[in-house]
Amino acid sequence: MKLIPAMDLMDRAPVRLSKGDFTARTDYETGARAALESFRGAGADIAHVVDLDGARAGEPRQHDFIASLTDIMPLQVAGGFRTLDQVGRMLVAGARRVVIGSLALKDPTLFAEMLNSFGADAITLALDVRLTNDGAMVATHGWAETSGQTLDDVVSNFPRIRHVLVTDIDKDGMLAGPNLALYRSLAVTYQGLEIQASGGVSSLDDLAALRDAGLAGAIVGKALWEDRIQLTDGLSVAGR
Repeated sequence: MKLIPAMDLMDRAPVRLSKGDFTARTDYETGARAALESFRGAGADIAHVVDLDGARAGEPRQHDFIASLTDIMPLQVAGGFRTLDQVGRMLVAGARRVVIGSLALKDPTLFAEMLNSFGADAITLALDVRLTNDGAMVATHGWAETSGQTLDDVVSNFPRIRHVLVTDIDKDGMLAGPNLALYRSLAVTYQGLEIQASGGVSSLDDLAALRDAGLAGAIVGKALWEDRIQLTDGLSVAGR
């Protein structure tokens, strides 16, 4: 399993939000370039970078700045991508993968076209879920609403998809441990997919549990930024 260190950016500066709430923001002193250099120095293969300004605006807002960081290490970039041109520009700028979330629900035809145009290895489908009696329901609109579709409904629409990032929104930023039952189920159900877990990781034990569950990757943000996990230790436990 790959440990994927995460960095969220607002106005070019690293921050963290709690449950996606822009009013619940923590600012960090370390700059974006220095952070990525430390990730690379520790041995990480790829980093997850989120343009929060773009996510809020519905279009990329920090393209040039993020493009300037792609020389440091491979990046998986999220935040406001809505068109083929936006995705293509980010990939040409050097990103390894671009993350697409709610667009896949709103315009599945366009999302399928992105997969066809750029290839399954260049696109990550990001699904924010909330567990209900009806299953893992996919949330939209900044986690405020459910889409009425389950994770299974969405994934089954895209047979070409390879990379899927799943966030349990009740766990994200809480440092309360990941939803292991959810991720174990996904690893069994979707053995042909590269499932990335996001949300709740707070310890090396959490990483070990996700590794043993068969996940392809675990995105870790707050626990690294607040020194609850040292990246070198985490990489060792995860298996890089």
